[in-house]
Amino acid sequence: MRVAFLVASEGIEQVELTEPWKAVAGSGGTPRLVAPEPGRVQAFNHLDKGDTFPVDVTLDEASVDDFEALVLPGGVANPDALRLDERAVAFVRGFFDAGKPVAAICHAPWTLIEADVVRGRTLTSWPSLRTDLTNAGATWVDEEVKVCTGGPNTLVTSRKPDDLEAFCTTFLAEFGR
Repeated sequence: MRVAFLVASEGIEQVELTEPWKAVAGSGGTPRLVAPEPGRVQAFNHLDKGDTFPVDVTLDEASVDDFEALVLPGGVANPDALRLDERAVAFVRGFFDAGKPVAAICHAPWTLIEADVVRGRTLTSWPSLRTDLTNAGATWVDEEVKVCTGGPNTLVTSRKPDDLEAFCTTFLAEFGR
């Protein structure tokens, strides 16, 4: 299974990228880092700079057809930058249009809101996104992990880094269906 990990050029919460990446690779899948620009992306450990990671495919080169699923790591700056990039928003929307599963953690649902794919869906996120999600037509729940199949695809969401174990286990199970 080829899984796209869509991130901005900086501001990614490092553990929300690396743990799901390891989970995909450990299950025999092929994770690919998709970003707006070539080169490397800058991850963060909360507000401190973390490691950099090489971009596999730029948004100009990426196609939803090349992947079976999408993972959206969080970090405050990461999804905030992605939701301002029309290419990123279209890429995300394409997974929903194609009925392919998507997993998003922490602040990542901001990009889902911009793609207008949360209306009528039930999901969780970092608590500060509750109002944004509700205003976008979603039902917000405070749960470790939430699987929503009430739309064109399966959507798996989690709240924060502490939820990563449940998030990874759940999205792998759902992606394999």
